[in-house]
Amino acid sequence: MLDVRRLRLLRELALRGTIAAVAEALAFTPSAVSQQLTALEREAGVPLLERTGRRVRLTPAGENLVRHAEAVLERLERAAAELAEVRHGPAGPLRIGAFPTATRSIVPAALAELAVRHPNLEPMVSEIDPAGVAHALRAGDLDVALIHDYDFVPALREPGLDTEPLCGESMYLATPATAAEAASAVPAEARLRELARWRDAPWITATPGTLCEAVTVRACQAAGFSPRVRHRVDEFGTVLALVAAGQGVAVVPQLGVVDPPAGVALARLPVRRRTKVAYRSGGAAHPGVAAVTRALRAAVPAGLEAGEEEP
Repeated sequence: MLDVRRLRLLRELALRGTIAAVAEALAFTPSAVSQQLTALEREAGVPLLERTGRRVRLTPAGENLVRHAEAVLERLERAAAELAEVRHGPAGPLRIGAFPTATRSIVPAALAELAVRHPNLEPMVSEIDPAGVAHALRAGDLDVALIHDYDFVPALREPGLDTEPLCGESMYLATPATAAEAASAVPAEARLRELARWRDAPWITATPGTLCEAVTVRACQAAGFSPRVRHRVDEFGTVLALVAAGQGVAVVPQLGVVDPPAGVALARLPVRRRTKVAYRSGGAAHPGVAAVTRALRAAVPAGLEAGEEEP
């Protein structure tokens, strides 16, 4: 009989690439991970890994077993969801991940809704960049999370996760207010070309490796140039303050331009950001996950497109 916990380790190895990364993510030692995978090979009766020095890779049999592991883990998640509904409904701790603008603009109202409708549920919120959500959900560090992607940075399907659309929002070019008339006179469909006016300006982006940084870079590349980045800041309120101070220009999502400071001009771009709810495959029916998803839908601010489907 194959051990489910070892199957999970094999799946994580397929996704993370190294035994050290699996160990760090799941709070094991590398030697413990290696021992468990060796035991799984004994259970399977065939080699699952090819070892070359310090590196390992999955054999064809190992890759095939990972596909079966995905199905097994999804069925177990469905079973856990059904049992949770029978036992107590929406109750107990539930770990929620969200990116900062959603934490400020969507999550508080959702938590207030949950407190009224499901007082026995204990939601616990952690801010996390969407790039780290998939690993956190699969590792069990989160139960449900908000993620996003952009027109220029589409999301790849993550093994072991399901998503559903929550809302869509516009992206804006933020420039010093002295440029307000020029920016506002440009039709929305032409504003990507309008970005080229700022090719020589200093740019403010999010930190490297984030989707927010990637969308700025790719939008500028679509306009024919690479941005000259001066500041790297993740909090959009700070980004707008820097723009107002004449420190650069930036691309900012609709949720990030609430109450912009004086001295900032905003021009809507033909670029969208889409926010989704993510959870482990098979977990949609979990009473806590379902309750949080409903509360998040009810908390989407006016002016955003609720439940926007992917293009």
